[in-house]
Amino acid sequence: MLTVAILTLFPFAMIYAASSDLVSMTIANRVSVALVLGFLAIALLLGMPFGQIALHLGVGLICLAVTFGLFAAGWIGGGDAKLMAVTAMWFGPSADLIEYLLLGSIFGGFLTLGLLLSRVVFAPVTGVDFIDRLLERDTGVPYGIALGAAGLTVYSDSVWMDIALGGWARNPF
Repeated sequence: MLTVAILTLFPFAMIYAASSDLVSMTIANRVSVALVLGFLAIALLLGMPFGQIALHLGVGLICLAVTFGLFAAGWIGGGDAKLMAVTAMWFGPSADLIEYLLLGSIFGGFLTLGLLLSRVVFAPVTGVDFIDRLLERDTGVPYGIALGAAGLTVYSDSVWMDIALGGWARNPF
């Protein structure tokens, strides 16, 4: 059962967040709440030491403080800020966190360039609401797509997958 939780919770939350941001330009708070509660439950069930859990939570809080500043400046959306923070919490103080932040930036840059170019070439007259919204020049960028893709990429080669696929014998905690 724990293996199923590790293999499904984070990936499905990332997919849901990215899809939701694409279609509605919002990421529901329930995604972040589910990821925080899921992390805590899985970490406790795996026997992760409380000190290590605290480090993961600390990384998430630091990331939330930084992304809140970016949100306050109007550079990212609130859902994006929370998604980035909770994803950082899952990766904790590790090379995976650095990889996530780097890939999120790269994927986000490509997403932004693609949308900007599309907005120059195509008019928002497809008749599909979310596509027309994306093609409008004053619409923001659904950065949750980039964050979700980066999260899935890093997670697929993370300690979490090692634990799920290798079983309890490979539990590093």
